Amino acid sequence: MAETTDPAAVKPEPVSSAPSSTSSNTSGQGSAAVVPEAVKGWSWGGFWLSWIWGIGNNVWIALLAFLPFVGWVMPFVLGAKGREWAWQNKHWDSVEAFNQTQKTWGMVGLILAIIGIILMVLWFIVIGGVIIAAIMSGASSTTTTY
Repeated sequence: MAETTDPAAVKPEPVSSAPSSTSSNTSGQGSAAVVPEAVKGWSWGGFWLSWIWGIGNNVWIALLAFLPFVGWVMPFVLGAKGREWAWQNKHWDSVEAFNQTQKTWGMVGLILAIIGIILMVLWFIVIGGVIIAAIMSGASSTTTTY
C-alpha cells in the first residue's frame, strides 16, 4: 500500500536571510568589529599616504601625522595597524571589496612616492647646476688684472 502524505502536514524549514555568525560582516562597528584574518596585514596605503589615507578610511588617528615628533612615526603605525582600523571604522561591502580598495590606496601611494622621488632628484640636479654655474661664472669674474 502506498503511503500518502498530506501537504499541509509537511512544514518547510524556515530559511534565514541573515548570514551566519562565522561569515558576518562586522566592518564599521568600531573596536567591537571582529577583524577577519584576510584583512590583517601591512597597509601600504596607510604607510605612503598617512593622513590622506586616514581621512578616506575614517581612521582619524592618522591626523596625528601633523604633530611634531609624532608625525614621522605615524606612517609606520598606520602601516602596521591601518588595515585593521580601516575595517573597524568604515563599513565595507565585503572582505574582497576592502582588499581591492586597500590595494588601490597602496598603488596610488607608491606611484605618488615614485613621482616625488623623481621630482626631488630633478630638483637637486637643477639646483646643483645653478650652483655650479654660479661658482664658475663667479670664479671667472673675480680675476682682475692691474
